[in-house]
Amino acid sequence: MKNLQLHNELVPHLFRQEYAKMTAVLCRHFGLRHIEIAEDITSDTFLKASEHWAINGVPENPTAWLYTVAKNKAKDYFKHISIVETHIENHFPCYEPDYLNEIEFSNQLISDSQLAMIFAVCNPANSNESQIALALQILCGFSVEEIANAFLSKREAIKKRLQRARNNLRDSGFQLKILSKQQIQSRQHTVLKTLYLLFNEGYFSKSSNNFIRKELCSEAIRLNLLLTGNSLTNTAEANALLALMCFQSSRIEARTNENGEVILFDEQDKNLWDTSLIERGNYYLVNATNGKETSKYHLEAAIAYWHTTKKNDKWKNILKLYNQLVLIEYSPITSLNRVFAMAKVYGNAKAIAEVEKLKPMDVSYYHSLLGYLYEKIEVEKSISHYKLAISLSHSESEKLSFKKKIKQLNGDK
Repeated sequence: MKNLQLHNELVPHLFRQEYAKMTAVLCRHFGLRHIEIAEDITSDTFLKASEHWAINGVPENPTAWLYTVAKNKAKDYFKHISIVETHIENHFPCYEPDYLNEIEFSNQLISDSQLAMIFAVCNPANSNESQIALALQILCGFSVEEIANAFLSKREAIKKRLQRARNNLRDSGFQLKILSKQQIQSRQHTVLKTLYLLFNEGYFSKSSNNFIRKELCSEAIRLNLLLTGNSLTNTAEANALLALMCFQSSRIEARTNENGEVILFDEQDKNLWDTSLIERGNYYLVNATNGKETSKYHLEAAIAYWHTTKKNDKWKNILKLYNQLVLIEYSPITSLNRVFAMAKVYGNAKAIAEVEKLKPMDVSYYHSLLGYLYEKIEVEKSISHYKLAISLSHSESEKLSFKKKIKQLNGDK
């Protein structure tokens, strides 16, 4: 029973952690044009692991086991196509696999392959939205539903977008190789946005019963470290985003209780904050300050920094930063976050007046914010908005938190 539980927990964890790495390395051999072959071999590897480990138990080194199986499956495939090489050439004239070379999964090759892969997937042949959706699927192992939630879009629309993006990528004839500085510069904005979306899905999951998905946050940080670890991609913007991720991750353990319920910022146990991550955030934020640019990631990282401090004037600074952020890149969520900061500086009544200037939104955060703002002003309205937030939320943890609030408010009456 214990081994079965380990198996059930380990396979999904390794899939999320190793799928993209394995696919990237295999694509160096198969070519990006035939990425589906690499994906099929990777998927078959995890399927075999799921079946084999359930019967025989988890091996001593499960990651090494996976890469050995993937390597053998790739070898078998190359042996097959070598036999029917003429037939393959007739059908895939652009396909030139280097199946004579040994497939290796060294740490350096995995790192290089992933960096090349993310920039290859973020191809100008596709729109920015399609690039991001495709990168989330190929590089991060996102399901169609998770991508749909990340874009606040319908599942069928995302399926069609992904199919078009794959076709465009295939037709462009783009190869998985080291990119030029110009190619990197033209695509890095999309790459960073992809990692930003990935981290946000982990930090506040809209597609899972778990409010926080630590493995997605870790994956986003890991991929971002690939960028800051390479001289061509180690930009101020990449460092700013990494600083943001570190600051936000430092508070993860304090954001939910033992029952999985959401703990609001004011009620978090500051002793649970990870000071080592805060220090890393400070390090990357300093690296991001070159005096030449101020991106949305710089501003969001600075906001996250102020959240980790205990200074009395922090909310005034946070509000100033939100005022700048809505001018650089307006979004409904940013405007609501700005209102929360305004409440801290000027009081709930003024914040409510600011919300009324915004267009009503059918999202849980809009109503949960109003529920919070009305708590000490008009209890009935507060309860009403919390109920609307429950009806719109996709997170069970979030719903539990709102129900707890309603119960507290009813008890105060």
